[in-house]
Amino acid sequence: MAGFSTTNNDHLIRSNLWSADLKEVLEDELIGTKYVKMITDFPDGDTFNIPSIGQAEVFDYQENQGIKFAAMDTGNFTFTVNKYKQSGVWITEKMKQDSYVMGELVASFVPKQRRAIMKAMEADILAIGPDGQTAANANTINGASHRMIGGGTGESIALSDFAKAKYALQKANVPMTDLVAIVDPSFEYTLSTLTNLVNVSNNPRWEGIVRDGYSTGMKFINNIYGFDVYVSQNLKVNTTSETIGSLTAAAGVNNLFFSATADVLPFVGLIRQPPKVDSKYNMDYQREEYATTCRYGFKLFRPENLVVVVTDTDIVV
Repeated sequence: MAGFSTTNNDHLIRSNLWSADLKEVLEDELIGTKYVKMITDFPDGDTFNIPSIGQAEVFDYQENQGIKFAAMDTGNFTFTVNKYKQSGVWITEKMKQDSYVMGELVASFVPKQRRAIMKAMEADILAIGPDGQTAANANTINGASHRMIGGGTGESIALSDFAKAKYALQKANVPMTDLVAIVDPSFEYTLSTLTNLVNVSNNPRWEGIVRDGYSTGMKFINNIYGFDVYVSQNLKVNTTSETIGSLTAAAGVNNLFFSATADVLPFVGLIRQPPKVDSKYNMDYQREEYATTCRYGFKLFRPENLVVVVTDTDIVV
């Protein structure tokens, strides 16, 4: 009597099956553009000038004496559209004929190219703050440091860093409204495991954080010293160690603190050409080509409204 088993009928069994679905890479949320003051009156060219004026001076006055006049300081802020990005991909005619996921594959080209360019734009925005400062320097304004090394164990975050950042912004006359901190995930981990926070019996206000965690999506569920805190994977990481005062961070990440009040946004920028898609059929190579290009520029506009806290990215266990 004949029968069937997997040992002698493996030619009737498909050893590999392929799904009709394509696995997508998980993507982080992009938040940088909402903290940029976008220039709208820049019709042509690639360089834009913004004049500035300083404060008036005050002198003691004596009755029946001539008034002393003093000119106010002036300056010029120069902004350049200096980034031109592109993302391109092609698919051959043969691949289009033979692939069973051709439709899904081609449909993904344009969204993924746009996403890649927007992620590059995000990284550029979050880097202009640290790039606009002097590395290994406190970047003091009105007597307060606007660049510092994390004060926690192993140059990680300490709650006092939030207080120092707020103090620096106050000394620079920055409005204490819409305060924002954009931090590295390692930054959040350290905060979540600080002993004085985990011990909720002594700190009942932190009980919900210890139970549920700090963040939901990109935003913390709590406010720390007035700062709404966001987590980003796109903060600039230094390629060399940095020493400020007595502290050194080895290849640290630049965490940003500032006010997002509309009139004092720390960054200025222009998207000269939003992501633009072109496609054509290349007869020589028998393939369809897709290209997305984008042109923009960003710069640190108000250095007084930015505090950078450099922390090591290693998790302190």
